[in-house]
Amino acid sequence: MDKERVVVLALDGVYPFELGIPARIFGATLGRYEVLTCSVDGRPVRTNADFTIGVEQGPDVLATADTVVIAAIDPSRIPDDLSDEVTAALELIRPTARIVSICTGAFVLAAAGLLDGRKATTHWHLADLFRRRYPHIDLDPDVLFVDDGRILTSAGAASGVDVCLHIVRKDHGSELANLVARSCVVPPFRDGGQAQYIPQPVPQPGAASTAATRAWALERLGEPLTLADLAAHARMSGRTFARRFNDEVGLSPGRWLIQQRVARARHLLEASDLPVDHIAGEVGFATGASLRQHLHAAIGVSPQAYRRTFQESRRA
Repeated sequence: MDKERVVVLALDGVYPFELGIPARIFGATLGRYEVLTCSVDGRPVRTNADFTIGVEQGPDVLATADTVVIAAIDPSRIPDDLSDEVTAALELIRPTARIVSICTGAFVLAAAGLLDGRKATTHWHLADLFRRRYPHIDLDPDVLFVDDGRILTSAGAASGVDVCLHIVRKDHGSELANLVARSCVVPPFRDGGQAQYIPQPVPQPGAASTAATRAWALERLGEPLTLADLAAHARMSGRTFARRFNDEVGLSPGRWLIQQRVARARHLLEASDLPVDHIAGEVGFATGASLRQHLHAAIGVSPQAYRRTFQESRRA
């Protein structure tokens, strides 16, 4: 089995936590990936902490990468223009290689022109700065990551875990992604987006959470759940429930339900031979056509194509 090579680029001011995410996630995939770390000159890299990291690879290894990850750097180190060394390093990346940024790494990709005409994200706290510098880039500061085909961008810190798990899921299916998540003791799929982490007014003492209702709904995805059903379970008015749900999750209840149903459908397509119409009913879509529409909107392929990809992967 050929391993996919992931090369992580460590730049001046790198966050140690984010730098280690790719090795931790991809390294737990039972040998599916090889992870290497490099700098733009092969020399040690200063972190944003009180230590320096030594790397064993120089920039030439970027030319061998199937996936390149630009790790996050301290906001104070975000350049207006890329240095000649960084520009030269990025030019070594093959046109077919997948490129991933974690948090402020999106600023590096934007400065290199790699995000022109694309949708992207970065840490919500830096959204205004990003928009001022790169108004031509379609920034979505509400999501945990954006998969725009060849280039993926993720939000702050731990969203690097989310995007790496997403890549494992996309490449090898949810079974392996779930195994990796359990090994790393992280959720295999986080609800919602960044909005839930933006500072909110302190809730009134005794204010109810929607967590119990979300757990209740996940056990009943096959049922035609409505906002009224969810609000009634939470013992709130529909308006209060919708507002509190969005504050906690970063999505409307309706969008969240669709997200969960698509995730469940993907697992069933990978792990079973159930007909598409049957899976649609199992996860709460009224028809197979509805499942096809939502799956295509989420990942750009039909249920049959998605299933075929992972059946062939299991046989390989």
